[in-house]
Amino acid sequence: MNRAPEVSLRTELLAPLRRSPRVVVRLALWSAVEALPGFAAGRLVAGAVDSGFGAGRPGVGMAYLALLGVAVFVGAWATRQVYPRLAALVEPLRDDLVRRVVTGGLHAARTAPGRPDTAGVARLTQQVEIVREAYAGITMVVRRFVFSVGGALLGMCFLEPLVLVVVLPPLLAAAGLLALMLRSTTDAQRELLLADERLAAEAGAVIGGLRDVTAAGAERWTGDRLSTAVERQALAARRVARLTADRTLVLAVGGWLPLVLLLSTASWLTGHGVTAGGLLGSVTYITQGLQPALQTLVQGLGGSGVRLAVTLRRILESTPPEPAAPAPGPAGRTHGPYGVELSKVGFAYGPGAEPVVRDLDLTIGPGEHLVVVGPSGIGKSTLAGLIAGLLRPTSGEVRLGGRPLPADPAELARHRVLIPQEAYVFTGTLDENLRYLASDAGPGDVDRAVAAIGLEGLVERLGGRGAQIAPDALSAGERQQIALARAYLSPADLVVLDEATCHLDPAAEARAEEAFARRRGSLLVIAHRMSSALRADRVLVMDGTDAVAGSHEELLTSSALYRDLTGHWRRPAGAR
Repeated sequence: MNRAPEVSLRTELLAPLRRSPRVVVRLALWSAVEALPGFAAGRLVAGAVDSGFGAGRPGVGMAYLALLGVAVFVGAWATRQVYPRLAALVEPLRDDLVRRVVTGGLHAARTAPGRPDTAGVARLTQQVEIVREAYAGITMVVRRFVFSVGGALLGMCFLEPLVLVVVLPPLLAAAGLLALMLRSTTDAQRELLLADERLAAEAGAVIGGLRDVTAAGAERWTGDRLSTAVERQALAARRVARLTADRTLVLAVGGWLPLVLLLSTASWLTGHGVTAGGLLGSVTYITQGLQPALQTLVQGLGGSGVRLAVTLRRILESTPPEPAAPAPGPAGRTHGPYGVELSKVGFAYGPGAEPVVRDLDLTIGPGEHLVVVGPSGIGKSTLAGLIAGLLRPTSGEVRLGGRPLPADPAELARHRVLIPQEAYVFTGTLDENLRYLASDAGPGDVDRAVAAIGLEGLVERLGGRGAQIAPDALSAGERQQIALARAYLSPADLVVLDEATCHLDPAAEARAEEAFARRRGSLLVIAHRMSSALRADRVLVMDGTDAVAGSHEELLTSSALYRDLTGHWRRPAGAR
């Protein structure tokens, strides 16, 4: 399972900044120039009052106001320079996400042919553009807030430092309130996004099967199902709307309360040396600097910021990570980080026994899905044990990620996970069983593993993940499903399924194998049904004296045993 999205969300958000440090520096410099009116406004208004109009010198007052007009013009000119720098940050992020979504869609099409990825279409046409616009918007919002509020507070500090005693406490309180509200708003926005995806998937399935719906007389059932999806989306949208309205409290505390406190303490402030111009300048800083900046921040973080976090997380969860660069191996060769290599491997159960595996050369590439087929007793499970490190070859070598298999069982368990025919489940809670190989997995990780394997019904029947379970109270298929979800959740780079789905029906078996095929790392399946071969990247056919690997189409041409196993009794045209 790929848990990287949870961890790398911050990395993805900061990647454009780290990738273009010069652009960031130029953006910051122009932002500082843009904030010049905010820094100068209060001081110039105070000067116009105290040194100009209040002192009976209107010409001086007008000069101060003229300087303010110049500052506004300079700030507007700087704003114009900001947008090209912003585009230089945002567009590469959009390109990376498009590449990632397309790669994920192609991978899904390869591992689950015939199943249109309607959610993938939504990610490409809607979610990527949401991230692009939201990232640009939130960058502008945060940048403007930092420089505008910083300029206003710095201006107050130079103008009348005592005013900060009145202004800062409500501003800090508003920041705390906003932080508390963002979590619930993010959860609500995520639920809305998932509801949108579910509705798109349901609608896509109905549209693609209208003829079957009509033929089966299932119009009412289909309509009820779509109505349920629409209602869930509407409920999620209403929750987001309610939380959006609650954000006005933050603006009231941070934007209007400082102004009320400043006016109510005006006599006390003037008694401590604050001039009339200083008061009016401070009011200017609040109304023209703090209030607009805070309002923009509240709207931006509560709107674009939440959409950005939720949508980007969803894209990262739903698409495979970029492949890591291969590490150099011996003799100048390169190995992928999760590849498996068998070199002249042989194995026999005893010194005088006939070898079960003889001089086998095999490579499982990084991220590859290999299925092993052959007659019963031919050595398929022996091969699984050799690759998993449970058996040591009598000749040759097995390498994982370009290195020999670790001798330490604990170290080996971090790199591979094996599920045999009879799955192991221990007495304890269901959650403890699921997280046995991934103790640091969060609730979201476990939920995704449960959904990927199709364990939701069993979880509900048992009473939730916290329910106590006893192995003898579960069927063999239920124990296999729990073990599959446990393996899916583990951090292991190699998964070996040794007829691990033999107690499942064909549909559940297909779902589990397709889930592992989408998971990061390599997958080896000792097939229980020949349908597993149709889902693989390559198939290894073992016949006791030799082993041949290839795609399904290649083996139909080159292997009589494979044609026999798959029921293709006649050779295809052109076969030799």
